[in-house]
Amino acid sequence: MEKDFMNNREQEQMAGEMPMVAYRLMQRKVTEVLMKNLGADKTNEYLRRAGFMAGMEFAKNTLDLNADLNTFTVNMQKALGKMKIGILRMEVFDSDTGDIILSIGEDSSCEKPSAADENMCVYDAGFVAGVLEAYTGKMYDVREVNCCAGAEKRSCSFKGTVSG
Repeated sequence: MEKDFMNNREQEQMAGEMPMVAYRLMQRKVTEVLMKNLGADKTNEYLRRAGFMAGMEFAKNTLDLNADLNTFTVNMQKALGKMKIGILRMEVFDSDTGDIILSIGEDSSCEKPSAADENMCVYDAGFVAGVLEAYTGKMYDVREVNCCAGAEKRSCSFKGTVSG
């Protein structure tokens, strides 16, 4: 009888874990394939949509959507940090309009620049839009305003405006 490479306990311990280098490689290669086959506009559309869907799921399954803004922000900071996605910092929130500026430091997408990096933060912007819509019930248009890819900055900044 052939012995399994890993026993069940080892497999359970690894479940849900992906080394960041493997995640970055997967993300870049998927983006390169999309760019080659669909072009920049369609690639960005699909990455934004995928990020949005992931942000909605993340918020619904990880965060207390009934918490006040400060508690929600702290909970999101903790969840993003624990999952090694990045370090969230709320820069500006306009309670009258709902407009928001936030930054994500040590972003998992921006360690080393590549040809695909210009598209990495499109996914992240979609992710932020999904989280914001799940929390507020309002549609957000989120755009990156500063990027750390290829720069000495260690964070990307996103501006979200209520769009619906």
